[in-house]
Amino acid sequence: MKSGNSLNYNSDGTFTIVQFTDLHWKNGEAADQRTAQLMQIVLDLEQPDLVFFTGDTIESEYCLDPKQSFHDAISIVSDRRIPWAAVFGNHDAEYRTSKSELLQVQLEHPTCLSEAGPEELHGIGNYTIPILSSEGKAAVILYALDSGDYAAPLLKGYDWIHRDQIEWFARQADAFAEGNGGQPVPSLAFFHIPVPEYEEMWNNETCFGLKEEGVGCPKVNSGFFTAMLEKGNVMGTFTGHDHINDYHGQLHGIRLCYGRATGFNSYGKETMQRGARIIRLNEGAAGFDTWIRLEDGSRIDNQPEHLPEMKRAKGQVV
Repeated sequence: MKSGNSLNYNSDGTFTIVQFTDLHWKNGEAADQRTAQLMQIVLDLEQPDLVFFTGDTIESEYCLDPKQSFHDAISIVSDRRIPWAAVFGNHDAEYRTSKSELLQVQLEHPTCLSEAGPEELHGIGNYTIPILSSEGKAAVILYALDSGDYAAPLLKGYDWIHRDQIEWFARQADAFAEGNGGQPVPSLAFFHIPVPEYEEMWNNETCFGLKEEGVGCPKVNSGFFTAMLEKGNVMGTFTGHDHINDYHGQLHGIRLCYGRATGFNSYGKETMQRGARIIRLNEGAAGFDTWIRLEDGSRIDNQPEHLPEMKRAKGQVV
């Protein structure tokens, strides 16, 4: 729950985050209204303490007024006075608007926790949100990072989290650790475009969930995963971008998680209901719990297990 400008654990020691991703909101068409209904169902059932939009909230190319479309999409959460935050995807500011303009739309909503972040960094929306313990100390840090859009003119394909952003992340991690007796403060990271390690994890580790398309990651590895590993603070990452991937797993002690695509105004698959990923933190406990909530209100706690080829070859398939 929100107390002033801070987020705090509930009296029962829990903190619940709903991840909405890839709404691809346009102009309030029938598909958008179905997206809105899904969001309302999820919010009713989960009663979250925070909502995180992980990019492509709108598809600006098809929006008559992108700023109005963005306002309409986030108002479904904002009107309930639920604290929320957002990072940008590659389609939000692709046409007829800018990230700066869309950030201003966000900041007009009183429960918005998004920030522009340092001006000198790549992107807009690199910031942190602490969740405070019952003693008022930073118990978990949420990192928001702008994963960019396209890599042109350097390369064809998607952008990456840049070196200056990685260095900023490392400085933030060090500063929070210094205030915690030198120990890393457990953290979660939210960004839109998955890092290449999502593909590596699927190929080499046991994962849970579905991979129905390729991982739309950058063609080069900028080293953000390495930085998280070195700092020892990030428990899990949460991305979107690939609408029909929803798997999660663990790579070198970090859980890499896809959200479940929320919006009906873009591509999907009939066998994958739209929905949202839910993240549950428990005060004083390591890690987090996560599940998927679907349009029909049902909850998926146990996603299908995927064994990598190496384990399959050894006959470990049950």
